[in-house]
Amino acid sequence: MSVHHVEAVMGTSISIDLVDTHDRALVDRLVEWFHHVDEVFSPYKETSPITRIGRGEATDEELTDEILEVLERCDELADDSDGVFDVWNLPSPNGTRFDPCGYVKGWSVQRAAEMVAAEGVRDFCLNAGGDVVLSGRNREGEEWRVGVRHPHDAQHVALVLHGEGPLAVATSGTYERGAHIVDPRRGEAVTELASVTVVGPSIAEADAYATTVFAMGLDGLEWLARHEGYEAAVITHDMRLLATPGMAAYR
Repeated sequence: MSVHHVEAVMGTSISIDLVDTHDRALVDRLVEWFHHVDEVFSPYKETSPITRIGRGEATDEELTDEILEVLERCDELADDSDGVFDVWNLPSPNGTRFDPCGYVKGWSVQRAAEMVAAEGVRDFCLNAGGDVVLSGRNREGEEWRVGVRHPHDAQHVALVLHGEGPLAVATSGTYERGAHIVDPRRGEAVTELASVTVVGPSIAEADAYATTVFAMGLDGLEWLARHEGYEAAVITHDMRLLATPGMAAYR
């Protein structure tokens, strides 16, 4: 009854687990969606609309509803974070200062989850390089469990979260890509924390919030607490675990 698929796209591996269906056509549509997002939003592609926007070359016709939706939300996040989440002031692989990847991946997974739910599938898990959307229960009929990798040991987990979906889990850290998260206000990579994990109802928001908290450092927990429905846990380099009060419900 279930179906499992892993697709290499958007610079990562996306795992699709549909528990209560074996609809391969739905998997094909999800794969097509993620490749579409990669073509439109990748700053690694010289001819992508996002690269052309960063270079000031994009025409009005290229500003699709999808792109405008992403840009509007990124601008709102910049205001909400006092410039910590500012996609217009980041070093980009295409040589510009415009890189919305910190929002796009989570947004694309959230859209994919909505596509799955619209088909009546209740129990599923989508995992895009640590951006996880959970719905319903797992194959054993139990709550989903998500392990957060130990910052200094890839063979162990530092934190295990559990819950019945809908639930989103996003983790930002330095152990996969090194010190790649930049604070736009200073133009420097931030390394105060080892990892940040945010849980909440939307992976688009959880992913952006995790990036923002990571850039803010420990002060980011207080900022995150202003956002209803979202909780966070941070791990420091000396393996201290600090979290917002509501995170205890998922641990």
